[in-house]
Amino acid sequence: MNLRNAFSQLGLSKQLVIAHASLRAFGPIEGGADAVLNALLETTRGIIMPTFTYKTMLNPEVGPPRNGITYGRESDLNKMAEPFYPDMPADKLMGMLPEVLRNHPKAKRSSHPIQSFAGINADMIINTQTLYEPFAPIAALAERDGWVLLLGVDHRVNTSIHYAEKLAGRMQFIRWALTQGKVVECPGFPGDSEGFNAIAPAVVKFTRSVEVGNALVQAVHLQSLIHAAMDMIRDNPLALLCGRPDCERCEAVRWG
Repeated sequence: MNLRNAFSQLGLSKQLVIAHASLRAFGPIEGGADAVLNALLETTRGIIMPTFTYKTMLNPEVGPPRNGITYGRESDLNKMAEPFYPDMPADKLMGMLPEVLRNHPKAKRSSHPIQSFAGINADMIINTQTLYEPFAPIAALAERDGWVLLLGVDHRVNTSIHYAEKLAGRMQFIRWALTQGKVVECPGFPGDSEGFNAIAPAVVKFTRSVEVGNALVQAVHLQSLIHAAMDMIRDNPLALLCGRPDCERCEAVRWG
């Protein structure tokens, strides 16, 4: 497959993008993840990806109420928590491509101990993130008319919808992370994303797509996505929540 030609069809050569990918969905790729990243760099203005590090997280014995968590339930995981450091690998749940991007010699990574982002040709986007505003890079990307790229994945991994939830006034959570020498409180932690595919019909008119190998690649205009998600939540406060009764974060939103 010619990745560069396929990605070029999306018309994003002058745009900054946030990408989410499952390389497995493509089937065999000559050159692997490096080839995908290079093709993206050749067909966009710049790229960021989440490089989240859940292994830093701690579950305290007590904490604030209505926080979408059962305190003291994960003492064994607490023992295995690792302090965040700048070169900590991205969580495997992020897929292979964020780690390849993070290791690129031109990449810059933010320092959030749970929800870091890495980017290439997007330093001004990465630099906006703070401990208190973990989704500031998405806000900055939207301000610059950015796009979301879903490479063989659907909206359940679309991090930008979490930013829309916050703008719509949806409950956010607090989590705690281990850093070098101390535990840090991390506000602005989002809810669950299993219900996010419900956004698809509302953004189809803002979506460009191309098939690459076995995968569907979708490009969604970020500002339009954010506004569509905000409208859905304002019309229905339970919109985009998952249906699992054991999901503590969605249940907290329902009964908050």
